[in-house]
Amino acid sequence: MPLTVRLGLFYGAIFIGTGVSSPYLPVWFAHHGLSGSRIGLILSLPMMARAFTAPLLAVWADSFKLRRTALIVLSLGVTVAYAAMVAPMGFAGWAVVWFAASSMYTTLSPLADVIVLRRARIDGFNYGWPRGIGSAAFIVGNVGMGAILTHGSPEFVLVWMIAAVAVTALAARFLLPPDPVHEEGHVSDLSDRMAGLSGLLRDPAFMTAAVSAGLIQSAHAFYYAFSTLAWKRQGIPEDMTGILWAVGVSAEIVFMWFLEPWRRRMGPRNLLTLGAAAAIVRWSALAVAPPLWLLFPLQALHALSYAATFFASLLLVERLSTPRNASAAQALNSALSGGVLSGLATMASGPLFDRFGARGYLLMAAMCAVGLIGAVRLYGLRRLDPA
Repeated sequence: MPLTVRLGLFYGAIFIGTGVSSPYLPVWFAHHGLSGSRIGLILSLPMMARAFTAPLLAVWADSFKLRRTALIVLSLGVTVAYAAMVAPMGFAGWAVVWFAASSMYTTLSPLADVIVLRRARIDGFNYGWPRGIGSAAFIVGNVGMGAILTHGSPEFVLVWMIAAVAVTALAARFLLPPDPVHEEGHVSDLSDRMAGLSGLLRDPAFMTAAVSAGLIQSAHAFYYAFSTLAWKRQGIPEDMTGILWAVGVSAEIVFMWFLEPWRRRMGPRNLLTLGAAAAIVRWSALAVAPPLWLLFPLQALHALSYAATFFASLLLVERLSTPRNASAAQALNSALSGGVLSGLATMASGPLFDRFGARGYLLMAAMCAVGLIGAVRLYGLRRLDPA
């Protein structure tokens, strides 16, 4: 089996679960009696802690000889944690277990990115091809669970999530290449790995890029947590919600698979600026609860608000890091975009949704405006100028 297909199937195993948990886990929590504020709190706690948990997990991951070993262990840990959520724990118990599960699960993708970006550079393939397979699997999760929930119980959400992450553990073992963490074959000690992380935190260029991209990406928080419930209030059924999410991710796939030459010409700074501008338009429009027909072009903006920003952040982080701290750099970047910034946005989204409904999207538009200011500042960094 070609390496690009194997890597794509691994991404698929990750994102077929995320395609269910992102839009529908709030539905599962609501089914069990939790309010919007409590749902937002449960979802936000591991996000805010990711500024610490993700880099530390990345440092831990680099203690192995092979990069895939950590992915196997993390996937197995998430499987156990998801299974534990079946118990009627209540708010406090679910908050603790979800904190552990989400902290581990959200580290899988950035650790996989390190493998795939390196292989894409060495073997000369487009990173977007395997990553796009993951996005296609995300659509399968969206549409599949939307159809199930139209006639079935929200309990199927957790069943799907458990099965998906169990498959991810198997995929990590049998699909990922046995790439070493260090080319020399040795395992670096903890002090070396922590020094690499510390260097990133003290680098103003790296932090400007990571925080700017993080603000734009984390502004998806209200959409991820409450778009399903907001659209339901508008009378849009769950199966249509799955289709709307699929439209967004389909646009993302087109961006990844077919726009590689254009992405290279644009460069990461232009991509980040374009993503910020599109996000401001998208969230501002969704805040006024537009009619169903207008939701489709707004969802297509996901290609820019998410995909362009995501690619920009990966490229910026790769340029501003070294092989010594590549895992920590991608994990820290992910921790900011899907971590502390997204956690704060998600925590704020709960009360906003309870009180203002869809108008909570306006806070997301404001975050993107701040991210746009940071993106413009990157044009002054000579380290990012084309060679």
